[in-house]
Amino acid sequence: MRIVFMGTPDFAVPCLQRLYDTGNDVCAVFCQPDKPQGRKMVLTPPPVKVRALELGIPVFQPATLKTDESYEELKNLHPELTVVVAYGKILPQRVLDIPEYGCINIHASLLPELRGAAPIQWAVINGLEETGVTSMQMNAGLDTGDMLLSSKVKIGENETSEELWDRLSLLAPDVLEKTLEDLKAGRLNPVKQDDSESTYAPLLSKEISQVDWNADCGTVHNKIRGLYSWPCAVTFINGKKIKLIKSIKHPQLSGQPGQVIESDGRLIIACKTGAVEIITLQAEGKKAMSASDYLRGNPIENNIIV
Repeated sequence: MRIVFMGTPDFAVPCLQRLYDTGNDVCAVFCQPDKPQGRKMVLTPPPVKVRALELGIPVFQPATLKTDESYEELKNLHPELTVVVAYGKILPQRVLDIPEYGCINIHASLLPELRGAAPIQWAVINGLEETGVTSMQMNAGLDTGDMLLSSKVKIGENETSEELWDRLSLLAPDVLEKTLEDLKAGRLNPVKQDDSESTYAPLLSKEISQVDWNADCGTVHNKIRGLYSWPCAVTFINGKKIKLIKSIKHPQLSGQPGQVIESDGRLIIACKTGAVEIITLQAEGKKAMSASDYLRGNPIENNIIV
């Protein structure tokens, strides 16, 4: 099948690889433009571009798909199908209408839950016990198209969104491959989403990083693991901004919200109910380290309020 693939981050790479390995004619890859990264702001290609070039697939990086130029580029490729995996740009209706079989999206949630840009992170932040990957026939709405196939996974109690991201990226190609097999065999059975059951997973921002110790320990723990590895949950200890990377919750412990109730080898901070133990943290300008290593060089008094 002649396919145009649209994707940008490392999450999408295994799906591109699976399409290639299973003999599909991936005639082009569309991804977002190269972006500056790191302290030196080096212009860096997205992971999907890197893999596409390794596979010898032509790459297009339009700033938008809304222009006539982008539309003509796509149309002239004559795709039978477009596969979209974490592309990060809106597809106008006329772009959706180009392929004979339309556009199939691989979305990292169990739709209609967590429509939007950051479903993996919000699954963790919201404390969900399971999530998954859903293939969907795209329409002009935001992840509102008919569902095709899905596969579920359990979310670990201490699993970070980065760890879940990696697991789902390896599950996604299986869902995609089975969806294409059913498409070619005429076995797909699209199911409309129930909009009344939908939830939204907006883009993450640094504005939501600050930990509110007046929340219960489960909410704080979920925020810490859900915001890793970007933008990371933060708090201030002795006036220093600290990124909180890994934690475990202690529902049986208690103290005033934000009170450091243990700082001798372990860093435990009380919440409104229960407490959270910080396992790994990162001070500004420093590398990530265990809380015990941090405390050896930066002692914290018990009972202070962060």
